[in-house]
Amino acid sequence: MKKRLSILIILLFILFILFYPSESVLAAANGLVLWYENILPALLPFTIFSNILIQSGYLDDIIRFFHPLLNRLLFGHPHAAYPIAAGFLFGFPLGAKTTADLYREGKLTRGEANILCAMCNNISPVFVSSYLLISSLGLHRNIWLTYLILYAPSLVAGLCLLSRQSAKSVKTTAASASGLNFRIIDAGIMNGFETLLKLGAYIMLFSLLSQMCAHAAGSHDRLHMLVSGVAEVTNGIHVIAESPYPLSVRYPLIIGITAFGGLSGFAQTASMIKNTDISMRFYLGFRLFQTGICALLAALATASGIL
Repeated sequence: MKKRLSILIILLFILFILFYPSESVLAAANGLVLWYENILPALLPFTIFSNILIQSGYLDDIIRFFHPLLNRLLFGHPHAAYPIAAGFLFGFPLGAKTTADLYREGKLTRGEANILCAMCNNISPVFVSSYLLISSLGLHRNIWLTYLILYAPSLVAGLCLLSRQSAKSVKTTAASASGLNFRIIDAGIMNGFETLLKLGAYIMLFSLLSQMCAHAAGSHDRLHMLVSGVAEVTNGIHVIAESPYPLSVRYPLIIGITAFGGLSGFAQTASMIKNTDISMRFYLGFRLFQTGICALLAALATASGIL
């Protein structure tokens, strides 16, 4: 059944490209432009330095230095600090990637990795403030309120789940010699480019999927908004923001799809954690929970007149 579904989806993509070539090219180009102008320059440097930091062993030195503080703040899980910082500051998908990298290095248990992958893989604050609020909705104030609505539920839920995990002592490695660091730097650069190239391909594919969904929805505005938001966040935000519905409807919908991350985000996350046994089922359940809570908080914020 799964194989047949995959074949059907591939055939639909091919048929759409053949019958709607101009729209397919435009959708692919829009996805690649988004990747080139926003994702690549924002995430590539951090991805490279993150790889070097982990592989060199310098992260262990930092964790060891701040261990008393981190151990108390994170309920005995000090290595969780790095994925949390990466995920909440730099955004999706670096939360999942740093978690997977540390798990492969043996710095995290499977339980910790499952929780961190789900709680840290959020859309970046820069994207939320610039594209979601200012460009799409024209909201120049209460940016911090939106941050609170989007990020507080996942942070609180994730920390509560971490507190119930038994802390496991993990082995740390000493920093590598300078002769080895050149190989680590080369590997970090190649790994960074491989990661970002994959993201570009997924963004392009789901831009095509979003365009296909728009054709399938036709003139049904509500269906168009739903399928666009579920498929890919950026296009979904644009479609909902341009709809004629009031802010009290558009804002909670946009917050909900942003918290979920879209099917594109799900696929990209699966790519980041490949060759690990981190649970995508747990990830999906956590994201759905976050989607509901964030949408509810957003609806309460608009109903109370705060926005």
